[in-house]
Amino acid sequence: MINRFSKTIWLASVTVFVVAGCEQEQKVDVPAYKPSYISRAVEVTGELQPWAKTQRLEFDCVVAFYKPDGSFYLTEQHHEIYPWSNLIRISAQEPQGKFVWEFSPDGMTVIEGTRQGDFLPIGLGAEDFAKAILDITTTPVRLLESKAGFTRGPNPVKVEGRWYYPIGPSGLDNRTNIIFYQNRDSSLVDMLRFASVDGGTFLAVRGYYYHEIEKGSVSVPTKVEIFKTDAAGFFQQRLVKIDTTHINVWYSQLEPTK
Repeated sequence: MINRFSKTIWLASVTVFVVAGCEQEQKVDVPAYKPSYISRAVEVTGELQPWAKTQRLEFDCVVAFYKPDGSFYLTEQHHEIYPWSNLIRISAQEPQGKFVWEFSPDGMTVIEGTRQGDFLPIGLGAEDFAKAILDITTTPVRLLESKAGFTRGPNPVKVEGRWYYPIGPSGLDNRTNIIFYQNRDSSLVDMLRFASVDGGTFLAVRGYYYHEIEKGSVSVPTKVEIFKTDAAGFFQQRLVKIDTTHINVWYSQLEPTK
């Protein structure tokens, strides 16, 4: 039997529900040594212990997909995220029918419906869309992964008026790899950039309005935007805006292994 409790938090018109309980086991493998910049990035979003116990995050969202002429398609989606499994499941009921997509280290799987969503802007595939949401939401976990081998650049760069340190896998000049951007002043990693699956588009993802779900828990972005950029990282066009309306959080009882 699972004992559960719920709590409602109001913040800037965002309603957050917290659900905690005993869930099935999850493996949490954290490297014993963590560079100080990664430790700070984790600390500002909830520290290691709360992240280690966070098994599942569920978001109800209002999503706007933008077209080149400035018009947009508005819809509601449900995002189910498993931080330590590096997995996201996206579902929605569209006029053409229901779709359920799952993206994980094994790739993209269509559980229901079709892979090609008519609502997706040109240059943004289903896999890129899922990856963008997953990585910006679970950035602390992605940085903690022992296999990642991230390195932070020695000099900050200015992006959209703010100063960031780029963090990426070994060669930061390899533009096909994902690059995380850590705010120079707050240490929050609230932006990332990567090349699309087909290599024809460069995408940037930004998180906003990070909210601590409850005292002592993790903080997650309650607004996310996806942009098209050029190869140098200059923003060109906003493709997607995601506003969260509800969040459900499930915790496990496991301690992190070091």
